[in-house]
Amino acid sequence: MWMTWKCALLNLPYGGAKGGVCCFPEEMSVNEMERLARRYTTEILSMIGPEKDIPAPDMYTNENTMAWIMDTYSNFIGYAVPGVVTGKPVSVGGSLGRKEATGRGVAHTVKMALEKLQLGKDEPTAAVQGFGNVGSITAKYLHQQGIKVVAVSDVQGGVYSAKGLDIPRLLSYVAERGTVVGFDDLDTIENKDVLELEVDILLPAALANVITEHNADRIKCKILAEGANGPVTPEADLILQNKGIFIIPGILANAGGVVVSYFEWVQDIQHLFWSEEQVNEKLGYLMGRAFEEVYQVSTNKKVDNRTAAMMIGVGRVASAKMLRGLYP
Repeated sequence: MWMTWKCALLNLPYGGAKGGVCCFPEEMSVNEMERLARRYTTEILSMIGPEKDIPAPDMYTNENTMAWIMDTYSNFIGYAVPGVVTGKPVSVGGSLGRKEATGRGVAHTVKMALEKLQLGKDEPTAAVQGFGNVGSITAKYLHQQGIKVVAVSDVQGGVYSAKGLDIPRLLSYVAERGTVVGFDDLDTIENKDVLELEVDILLPAALANVITEHNADRIKCKILAEGANGPVTPEADLILQNKGIFIIPGILANAGGVVVSYFEWVQDIQHLFWSEEQVNEKLGYLMGRAFEEVYQVSTNKKVDNRTAAMMIGVGRVASAKMLRGLYP
């Protein structure tokens, strides 16, 4: 459902679906993961295709997973069909900029929110819960924008420094160690405490439902950008709105991934590939346009950002259904 509204909000010709296998990826070898991915692809073969349903990576999947799916599908078809999935390695039809797209998009919406709110600070502060693909790349771009990232966490724990973290060095550390824990012998912080820090920008980029009615009253940020899907429960959402927190809803904030998935699909079916600069420029344009549309609806209709984003997304789907009519 969220993916459907997200694509409508960004004006992408996609719908939404989720599928997967219940397993324990951390306990599986690469060969076991490959066999699982290929078997799963074989089971859903009749449902997918570049003009039907196009899988993209999500939790516990990566570029390799998408390459296996593409190869399995192509073997059944009889020739290479790179457009059947997105999020592939560039060498097999992936798009430049796809890996960084979600994080880059989140950082772009945060930058626009800062411009709207005019906090009057030269160096706003930020905390990031979840340091996977989305959280780490968002932190990288926030750091480049001059935002002081004071805390980050992953599934094993977190680190905190009031002076700000050295994000480039932290990224290298995580690439080597697999966790943020132990970086520079900094103060440790638990995942739940990262959410409650007094910072300008809070980025929940891990799991859904981490901010509930039980901890929403302790959230002290000014801007909350949803890097994950559904990190705020409906009950908590009302509390945050009453606190005056500027929320960038997930169907806008983390839409960068599906935007560049769309770009990848377009490049695959045209057999014409773009430079990374072109990809990032187009991504920035679409994210910026959607942010402005949500902000204008929110201001003009006097509703919160989440409601405004849903009004646009749901409205576009409803309009299209009305125009197409009912068959037969």
